Amino acid sequence: MSKVLFEKEGHLGIITINRSDRLNCFDFETLIQLEEVLEEIKLDQKTRALIITGSGEKAFSAGADLKERSTLSEKEIRRNVSKIRDVFTTIDNLPQPTIAAINGYALGGGLELALVCDFRYAVPQAQLGLTEVSWAIIPGAGGTQRLSRLIGPSRAKELIFTARRIDAAKALEIGLINEMVEPEELMKGAKELADEIIKNAPLAITQAKHAINQGSNTDINTGLAIESKAYEVIIPTEDRVEALNAFREKRQPKFKGK
Repeated sequence: MSKVLFEKEGHLGIITINRSDRLNCFDFETLIQLEEVLEEIKLDQKTRALIITGSGEKAFSAGADLKERSTLSEKEIRRNVSKIRDVFTTIDNLPQPTIAAINGYALGGGLELALVCDFRYAVPQAQLGLTEVSWAIIPGAGGTQRLSRLIGPSRAKELIFTARRIDAAKALEIGLINEMVEPEELMKGAKELADEIIKNAPLAITQAKHAINQGSNTDINTGLAIESKAYEVIIPTEDRVEALNAFREKRQPKFKGK
């Protein structure tokens, strides 16, 4: 059985980490399969938004598979940490908007997976935390950097240094998630957000994501220059002309991603 499932619903892609018996933890094979799926999505212009979730009802992902980790040599541990960092960076850099549908535990690498997504929806009973220091390690897949950028350095230090787990209500309060959604409405809510995005011009979405992501890591003047270049990419597109024609003709535009 595949440890990573991928399905398409029109322009929406859905990735499911499929190890519910192991709380959807990441072993090396899972990372390899996830990497293969992402390489396909990255080049698929027909996939305009992506939801990532976990199988079952208990966990989005509880992070690294510690059962596997305990059998690895130091060299293999470094291999795994490098792989998970690279795979998550690939998600962060996808042109498509990404939504984490957090259906349970999102701990350690599981929360780091959610952090690389553009949006995070979580069920009320979800438990979120970067708990690595309780295992005598630190977040190694971008958690120290992405969490601090999302909720601020002081909040991030508090969560990381204490290895604290918080529920979805607290995560919503501090800006760690976008929405708290009942379990039966989780995928519906994520899909509704995806649909709102998909109806818009895909190339414009891609460039807006690029401008935000790249600009947020630099000063305002450099950010404005990045935005300007992203805008220049959009000007010659067929979709921009289609939007103007649709406005003039009082109809909905039909975007092709060209």
